[in-house]
Parts: sequence; structure tokens; C-alpha cells
Amino acid sequence: MNPRDHHPPRPRETPDRCALRSQLRDDPMIGTAFPAARLLLVEQPGPWGRQGLADSHFDRSVAAQLQARLGRSGVRVQAIRRPGRTPVGTVRRWAVVDTRDEHESLWWGSYVHDAELLELDPDDPAGAGGVADDDPVYLVCAHSRHDACCALRGRPVAAAFEALRPGRVWESSHLGGDRFAANVLVLPLGLQYGRVLPFAAAEFVAAAEAGEVIGALLRGRIGLPPAGQTALAHAHEELALRRRRDLQVIHVPAPVDGVAVVRLRSPRGDVDVTVRVEVVEATGLTCSNPRPSSFAGYRPVAIDPVPGRPAELVERDS
Repeated sequence: MNPRDHHPPRPRETPDRCALRSQLRDDPMIGTAFPAARLLLVEQPGPWGRQGLADSHFDRSVAAQLQARLGRSGVRVQAIRRPGRTPVGTVRRWAVVDTRDEHESLWWGSYVHDAELLELDPDDPAGAGGVADDDPVYLVCAHSRHDACCALRGRPVAAAFEALRPGRVWESSHLGGDRFAANVLVLPLGLQYGRVLPFAAAEFVAAAEAGEVIGALLRGRIGLPPAGQTALAHAHEELALRRRRDLQVIHVPAPVDGVAVVRLRSPRGDVDVTVRVEVVEATGLTCSNPRPSSFAGYRPVAIDPVPGRPAELVERDS
């Protein structure tokens, strides 16, 4: 196999695919974004095995060291590649991304030898020759060896986005939530979406470039606990605040008896959002595991102003 020909025969959408099962069950997506707020993106053309970067033509030992070292500081490593085939001789790129409030940034650099990345300090990307990038970047999960749905639904979305924003779109290794394919992560906003369709690419890109939250497709904001992601999504809708930077998380407590009260800061004052955690029974959460299983579902049930900080709110009964 040509290492840059990473598109094996396309799988078919059949009733046993996890994304279709999830869609028919209407599995809730909110609260399912992954917990890391900082990322290292590593361009690695060619095929990826189930483990992504560590299971590719990238040096396996270097990948293991990189993931272990950065993982200890809360940085998630993602393999990326360009949609379609990568031209022979292309210099591979890396990116350091921070999605935290008031720290949002994206820096690009390049590398020749895999081991060079072991010297990269994510706290000082400029010191490694990184160049700041202020425009949105789109990661589309197309990790077929992790789940067929990622390839089946992800690759057409990546192609549609690439046609609109050439060079701003990357196929990505596993982003979590295979059953929500196609999964798209907008950086450095840190907004993760599911069930994105190719024909909606233009509207999606327009909203992302305006810094808006696309509520109907939102899985959550990466780097936050699930209850915090759910509270944010609810507040965006109930307060009619459309921009990602309109809301900030102040405190996300651990759920007690299945309930968490999350405090947010909004332009109208601080608010408390009550989130209920429920166990949802389901079958076939991934294509490789058709057995009965379950997952934690997060449901917002109320939003209230914090005393002394009035806000215009709409309450929702449980």
C-alpha cells in the first residue's frame, strides 16, 4: 500500500452502524466533548491503525514518549492529515492549541524528524519556531480503523469543508463519540460538534468564523466536565447568547445524587444551571461492540439568576 493512499474501500451505511443506531435512538450529544483543553496536532500522512499516531508510520517509541509526557500536563496528542492524498515531499506540520478562556491560541510549526517533537514545549511554541494563527481550523474525525462510521461520514464532510476553506481542514484521529459521526472540532474555539452533514458545510463555516455556537449540533466545549458543557449549551439557548465568548464557567461541582449546579458568568449577570445526570441504556455504542451497554446522559433542568446579579432568564421544569 502507498503510505499516502489512506482511503481504503469505503464502507457502506447499514443498520448495524453505530452512528445510524445512535441517530435513530436520538442519543443526546451534549456533554460528550473530551476533557483536554490543550492539544498538540501532529501531521502524519498515510494510514493510521486503531491507536492513531502510535499505530502509523510515525516512530512508535517517539509517539509513546510524546503522549506520556504531554498527557501529564493535560495536553492531548492528535494525529492529523490533509483531506485526500498528501503530495510526496510535503513537510509535515505541528500545531499547539489552547482553548481555555482568555488563553485561546493556535501556533503552527513544522518538523522533519519525528524525534524533534520531543523537544517541543507546548508552553512556548514560539521558541520552537511556531507562528501564531488567528483563523479557525477544522478537525474532522476520519479514523476508519477506530470506527467505520468515522470514515463513512467524516470523509465527505472533510471534503466539503476543504472545498470552502482549502488548507484550513484536517482529517483527525479519534475525537471520541464515534456514534455521533461526523465529528468536527473547531479550533481554537474548542467547540466539538456531532452529526455534521456535508451539505451544511457553508452554514457551519459561516457560524464558526463568526464565533457562534451551533446549538443543534453541539457536543460540548472541550476541556470542561460534562455538566459544565451541558450548562453552557443550555445557557446559550435560554439566554439567546450565540457567541462562544458570551459565557464563562465559574464553577462545576461534582454531581451529588445525580445533580450538579453549575455557575456561569454572562453579560446579564451570574447564573446557576441545574444539570441532572442519568444512566441511559443502549445497544451498540460502537460498530465493534454491538452488545447492550449504557452511557451517562446530561440534561439541563433549570437556570436561575444568582442573587444580587439579575439576569433575564427562562426556567425549564424537570
